Amino acid sequence: MKYAFLVAWREYAESAKAKGFWLSIFLMPLILLLSIEVPVWLEKKATPTRYYILVDQSGQFAPVIDAALQRHREPRPLYQEVPLPKDLDPQADLGSLVSDLKPYLRGERRIQAQGSPVELYAAILIPKDLEDQIVRPHQQANSTNRQTQYWSKDAASAKAGFGLGQEIEQAINAEVRRREYLAKGVDSALVGNIEHTFAPFVSLNPKKEAGQEAVTGTDVVRQWAPSGFVYLLWLAIFIIIQMLLNNTIEEKSNRIIEVLLSSVTPGELMMGKLFGIAAIGLTMIGAWMAALFGILSWKAGGASEMAGQLLVVLKASNLIPLFALYFLLGYLMYAAIILSIGSVCNTIKEAQSYMGLLTVVLMVPLMTMTYIPKDPNGAVARLLSWIPLYTPFTMMNRANADPPLLDLFGTFILLLASTATALWMCGKIFRLGILRTGQPPKIIEMLRWALQRSS
Repeated sequence: MKYAFLVAWREYAESAKAKGFWLSIFLMPLILLLSIEVPVWLEKKATPTRYYILVDQSGQFAPVIDAALQRHREPRPLYQEVPLPKDLDPQADLGSLVSDLKPYLRGERRIQAQGSPVELYAAILIPKDLEDQIVRPHQQANSTNRQTQYWSKDAASAKAGFGLGQEIEQAINAEVRRREYLAKGVDSALVGNIEHTFAPFVSLNPKKEAGQEAVTGTDVVRQWAPSGFVYLLWLAIFIIIQMLLNNTIEEKSNRIIEVLLSSVTPGELMMGKLFGIAAIGLTMIGAWMAALFGILSWKAGGASEMAGQLLVVLKASNLIPLFALYFLLGYLMYAAIILSIGSVCNTIKEAQSYMGLLTVVLMVPLMTMTYIPKDPNGAVARLLSWIPLYTPFTMMNRANADPPLLDLFGTFILLLASTATALWMCGKIFRLGILRTGQPPKIIEMLRWALQRSS
């Protein structure tokens, strides 16, 4: 074990010098910080003021639209109305008006706003007889020229249910309904009060303490927080096994392996590589967790309410120790596969065919990452939990869902046994393949090496 420890220390020291290691150490905290700060900054400062033209030939809806957009004017206007160019007639046929406005809408011409040329974001055209075109139950809308028209290069956002077009559509329809109420002798204020009348509904969790059963925002974060750890787990394992593969193939192609094997046995070399790179991985995720707690503690009392809720969840749950445990076991299992591949390949190009298959296997946890929290104890989640290659990711995702004890301990024992078996098989392949040159063997041949009796 002494020589295995020396190899592990050498692997750790060499990997710690790599730029990729330090990039992974500092990049993840930076991404986490930016994910909290950037949305707030974008909301406050980065979204530009968008200029629009409103032509209301009916003369009835412009004040309503202006009132609806008032809430977008603090701390600065998100949408600002600009006058129609002086050479255009607001009462002209809408078709002609659109033709004249298209150069502005396409960005070919600029429109004047407060004495400066600006790009026109949208044009809203309301026909004279809009009230005659109102669609009631069991009716269909008339031709496009007799509807309110929203013209914009970003018109798809209105169709998707957000943005300026959606705001204007809602404002016009609210006013149309208010007038319908008045025409039928119904008090619109009374209708509004009725529409805001509701039967109270509360979501309760039977597993919580008496008097605290109500589901809160923190509970929602608790449900989805494991998915974030699944992604970190996947990323950490993927980065580390790539590092292990590159390291092994580089040493083999440079004949450094032959020098090392003159001083240590293949088993000691393999174990040294495994634990040296494992230490690098634990250093990396330790730095990530320290940064996570530091950033969340810093931001918990600020603009991000979710940061505070996530911090509460992390302190009250076992997500961190489970993350470390599943990282270690998941790493050892996948590292055994990677060392087997690295020992029989002479170049990275030769390893790509094997890595392609392994990458397909590793895509499953990512594809199910957001599905499992919705049904953490369902058939799919339980099935994936009992497949050792997916156990670390799936059980991490189920960590806050109180999985059955059979799943919790049964999958853990199976994972331990599978990891031990993978390492044993890896040892046999590594011993036979590490000094091998020439064409890499097929997977079937490698399995035959692993299963044959020791001589």
